[in-house]
Amino acid sequence: MSAKIDPRYWQIASLSGLLVYGIVVLRFDLTPWRVAGILGAALVTQWICSRAAHLRFEWRSAAISGLSLSLLLRSNSLLLLMAAAAIAVSSKFLIRRNGKHVFNPTNLAIVVMMVATPRVWVSSGQWGSAAFFGFLIACAGMLVVYRSERSDVTLAFLLFWVAILFGRSLWLGDPLTIPFYRLGNGALLIFAFFMISDPKTTPDARAGRILFAALVAAGAWFVQFRLFRPNALLWSLAVCALAVPLIDHLLVGIRFQWNNRGSRPEALGLFKEEIAVKTIAAALFVLFVTPQAFGFCGFYVAKGDAKLFNKASQVVLVRDGDRTVMTMANDFKGDPREFAVVIPVPTVLERGQIRVANKALVDRLDAYSSPRLVEYFDPDPCAMRDERMVRPSAAANQAGAFQKKDIAAKALGVTIEARYTVGEYDILILSAKESSGLTTWLTQNGYRLPAGAAEVLGSYIRQNLKFFVAKVNLREQARTGFNYLRPIQVAYESPKFMLPIRLGTVNANGPQELFVYALTRKGRVETTNYRTVRLPSDQDVPLYVGSNFATFYQALFSEQVRRQDMSTVFLEYAWDMNWCDPCAAQPLSRDELRGLGVFWLTPGNDSSGAIDAFVSRLHVRYDRAHFPDDLVFQETGDRQNFQARYVMHHPFKGTVACGAEEYRAMLHARGENEAKNLAELTGWRIEDIRKRMDIPTVHEKKWWEW
Repeated sequence: MSAKIDPRYWQIASLSGLLVYGIVVLRFDLTPWRVAGILGAALVTQWICSRAAHLRFEWRSAAISGLSLSLLLRSNSLLLLMAAAAIAVSSKFLIRRNGKHVFNPTNLAIVVMMVATPRVWVSSGQWGSAAFFGFLIACAGMLVVYRSERSDVTLAFLLFWVAILFGRSLWLGDPLTIPFYRLGNGALLIFAFFMISDPKTTPDARAGRILFAALVAAGAWFVQFRLFRPNALLWSLAVCALAVPLIDHLLVGIRFQWNNRGSRPEALGLFKEEIAVKTIAAALFVLFVTPQAFGFCGFYVAKGDAKLFNKASQVVLVRDGDRTVMTMANDFKGDPREFAVVIPVPTVLERGQIRVANKALVDRLDAYSSPRLVEYFDPDPCAMRDERMVRPSAAANQAGAFQKKDIAAKALGVTIEARYTVGEYDILILSAKESSGLTTWLTQNGYRLPAGAAEVLGSYIRQNLKFFVAKVNLREQARTGFNYLRPIQVAYESPKFMLPIRLGTVNANGPQELFVYALTRKGRVETTNYRTVRLPSDQDVPLYVGSNFATFYQALFSEQVRRQDMSTVFLEYAWDMNWCDPCAAQPLSRDELRGLGVFWLTPGNDSSGAIDAFVSRLHVRYDRAHFPDDLVFQETGDRQNFQARYVMHHPFKGTVACGAEEYRAMLHARGENEAKNLAELTGWRIEDIRKRMDIPTVHEKKWWEW
């Protein structure tokens, strides 16, 4: 009986289920109005094009395109999303060859919109990598491709992609947790099951579909690991689609037609398809439920038996195009003679690309973007005045060791590319041929590497990264007069927009905290290989939170980390630098931003024009088990303002001359709501919260008093 059902119904059901899951469970930044607008534009375009071509109106195809766009494409403009839907549907009528679509409609619309405007983007990390969710997508997706009889292209693509990811990791010497993690990405599964398997745009012959899958996988490898661009699968599919007419010409097969039983003769049998379905589902189950074994942009290197741990770090990333300025502030506490840091960098840095930054500027940016507490004061209930007072508060009131001869270094495969003294730091830029030579060189120069460092270093060496090694020059530090280590700032040009946190977990004693402040021209920054989630905000909390906001916020963040299984990057702040409401601190001036590396701003008075800078504050608690891969970022076109903001309401302190009972009842209900909010945010016991709250109570009348 099920064989008579059009495969598109299965696809619509699967896509609808994923969309509901994304909005309800994963809290996608997608409103029902946007979904309705996309679907409406797709259906209207389908109707217009069908009438123009004198064809029957086919709503199912338009619904699939609209649902797919809702799952993948993001924009703050509903008109741009509707335009994408119109492009997707109209392309099926306008871009054809021999009666067949040339491009996957959804894929083409996304690529065209990303090229045409910076105000749209694809959040590939939004699905996360939860094991059970990956399995659910695998099952739903295989049901779709089974019904449309295109499971071979999905199976072939996944096998090629698995081979690429595991082969690359083995070549780099990476732990297998990294390819396992990358395969668990929900966006990859949606692409494999719902996009590349489109029967109307894949080659007709099975051999052609396998060849097509190989081309798409190879193209995605080139875009992701050679060009270092996000959304590699989407770009690769759009380009490889141009090869389908040639593949169909060389490898002739039966053209797919939508009908109740598909297009292939019954003689081929559905038994093989069922075997393929069960095989791939079992393989994916093994991949996605395999437990993962076992920060700052580098690791600390200590002499002797010194125990150095990197617990919390701040990194300011200024990004425009391929140009990046990175400022790294650390929490190192100890003897400066014991300090050294090793950081992978994409290129050899010149002396002018390295400087010592002002720690006060990092602190200013931290204070400006920190979560905040806001206080409101109730007006006199009898007077219809809105006398409101806002009072924001901040969230939390000698190179001699390396002077080995270059000849000795080269004997170990290590090249000293450059040697500088910048401020209180002696800096070397190293390149190496293999990790054993680099670790030997560092050890011979008096440094004890943490266990496991060689393995991670080898991976970065095979990726042609250089190594920025800095240690304190005690003589120069004495001249500076500072009793702390100032941040190091480097500027470089590279398509890689990432932070190599893997080295930071080598000598970590437990989870670490990392704060990333990204300054861009276009909009909000998010991670592409991990979920980026907004913290709960605009919640009413009891008055006693104001006396210890730091404890409250620490508990809140720990509770959110626990709920997300410590596998999520949290957005704490996203705002245009020109203004804030409320302000935990005043916006940074042009000169302050230039001190942090915002190179596109011209010097001058702040009143000379708008400051073209958008700040995103990301906070992540990470360890080796939950964050096996480095952080990879992308700049989006999202300029919507967001802040982690919590509100206290002070009751009216004067005499209430009218409606006193009603006002006290309102205070009681508000207090209960604040207690529930606080318990939900922090995980604290609501009974303990109620005991600490000093709010008016309402006398409940006995039954006989009524």
